[in-house]
Amino acid sequence: MRDPAPSDTQKKRVIVGMSGGVDSSVSALLLMEQGYQVEGLFMKNWEEDDGTEYCTAMDDLADAQAVCDKLGIKLHTANFAAEYWDNVFEHFLAEYKAGRTPNPDILCNREIKFKAFLDYAMMLGADLIATGHYVRRRDIDGRTELLKGLDPNKDQSYFLHAVGGEQIAKTLFPVGELEKPEVRAIAEKHDLATAKKKDSTGICFIGERRFSDFLKQYLPAQPGEIKTTEGEVIGRHHGLMYHTIGQRQGLGIGGLKDAGEEPWYVLIKDLEHNELIVGQGNDHPWLFSRALLASDIY
Repeated sequence: MRDPAPSDTQKKRVIVGMSGGVDSSVSALLLMEQGYQVEGLFMKNWEEDDGTEYCTAMDDLADAQAVCDKLGIKLHTANFAAEYWDNVFEHFLAEYKAGRTPNPDILCNREIKFKAFLDYAMMLGADLIATGHYVRRRDIDGRTELLKGLDPNKDQSYFLHAVGGEQIAKTLFPVGELEKPEVRAIAEKHDLATAKKKDSTGICFIGERRFSDFLKQYLPAQPGEIKTTEGEVIGRHHGLMYHTIGQRQGLGIGGLKDAGEEPWYVLIKDLEHNELIVGQGNDHPWLFSRALLASDIY
């Protein structure tokens, strides 16, 4: 079932996080149809000091404004770049420096979209916020639960798993009960500017540039040796931070003599010796584990 609309929806003021994409656009439309007083808010989370050609923020803002104009609702803008840097990006860099591969979207949702945005919306007098995430919520026994989105191909519950129940309770997810084709069909039916806009992929602040080119602006590269599990040196890496366990592409060690045709995979990132340990075949035993270490359990 869809997010329940209370009987006094006309009195409920909802501010929708407008990303300039089709999902948030349709979310705003659906909430208006349910009788909510709807406004939009566009968040700027990154300063384009390194070249605006990599950032789509201006285009996204224009699309968000076009949709809000079409719907006849107000669009607020807010700059959370400082909060993003302090609470998301610095952690992102620290994780790479420690040899891990972080997912900044999880922290961004917890610290920015469901904290900074929520606080700002409440300051503007909103009763609730809404986003275009493909998740659902359920209120049961006095607590709010986060559920997977109906569309298994678009479910985003993993990316919101670190958001607290109090924040989820103040959020509506209008497209969580829909599948993506339905969302696009609704947008096309109402002639929204974002109806055929491609979904954003990758990390928002990197854009279309190569990840290694972006990362080396903030972390000094430390080249080292690439070794097999037997200790044979078969190449050099430009920095462990550019690689992740299980990686196959971009190692630069293809075509080695007597190596066979099986592709090479990253098995271990040896931080102590600054070595990249690799092996051949996607069934290499070092790619499998019998245990794991977990932290920050929610």
